[in-house]
Amino acid sequence: MKDFREFLLRGNLVDMAVGVVIGLAFAAVISALVADLVTPLIAAIGGQPDFAGLKFRLNGSQFLYGAFLNALIAFVIVAAILFFLVVKPVNALMRRRATEPDVASTTKPCPRCLSQIPIGATKCAFCTADV
Repeated sequence: MKDFREFLLRGNLVDMAVGVVIGLAFAAVISALVADLVTPLIAAIGGQPDFAGLKFRLNGSQFLYGAFLNALIAFVIVAAILFFLVVKPVNALMRRRATEPDVASTTKPCPRCLSQIPIGATKCAFCTADV
C-alpha cells in the first residue's frame, strides 16, 4: 500500500490528472460554443434554423450529419487553440532557451571573433585565429 500511495502522490501524476480534468472542461466549453453559437450562425447563413438537426435519409436510415459537423468544428477549434496558445509558445521558449548547438548545423562560432565558420575548420577565415 505504501508504494501505491507514493505512486499516486507523485507530482507528475497529479499534474497530469489536473491537466486532463481541465482539458475535458475546456473541451466541454468549446463544444458548447460550437453547438450554441458557431453552428447556428453558419446554419442561419445557410438558411437552416438548426444546424445540429441537419440530417438526411437513405433507405429508411437517418444520418445526423449536423451533429458530426458540430463535433468536427469543435475539434478544429480546440486543435487551433492548443496549437497557437500552447505548442507555438512552448516551441519558441525552447528555441530561446536551447544551449546546445543545432545537430544539423554545418557551422560553429569562432571562439575569438564569434563569426560562423565551417565545423571542420582549423583556422578562422575572418580573424585567422587557430580553432
